[in-house]
Amino acid sequence: MTTRLEEIQRRTDLSVTHVTKAVFPPTTNHHNTLFGGTALAWMDEVSFITATRFCRLPLVTVSTDRIDFNHAIPAGSIVELIGRVIKVGNTSLKVEVEVFVESMSADGREKAIQGVFSFVAIDADKRPVPVLPGFVD
Repeated sequence: MTTRLEEIQRRTDLSVTHVTKAVFPPTTNHHNTLFGGTALAWMDEVSFITATRFCRLPLVTVSTDRIDFNHAIPAGSIVELIGRVIKVGNTSLKVEVEVFVESMSADGREKAIQGVFSFVAIDADKRPVPVLPGFVD
């Protein structure tokens, strides 16, 4: 029989999400860098996909704990967003999303943004349900 901890590790490993995007003019601001709102939308989407892959249940975003914009992402860059489940509660999950930036013309990449998103699994009546049915804290 699988323990809750083993099941969390298995699902965490399977739910890691990588999304790669190019930063083109429609996504930039007046500084010719990635607009913060666009970055947040991309991060929320990646965190949602990660959380959904983990539990395969309907989810709602309940909060963002902290978003750190470490440096600007210039137009013409490639970004990779990586989502990982970092905490599992009874009805909730926390997902960290890291955003890495790289030049289209040079090797190397650097972390530009990171943030944590919290989700709650819900039933058809919008009430919280366990993210791991059959496993109890």
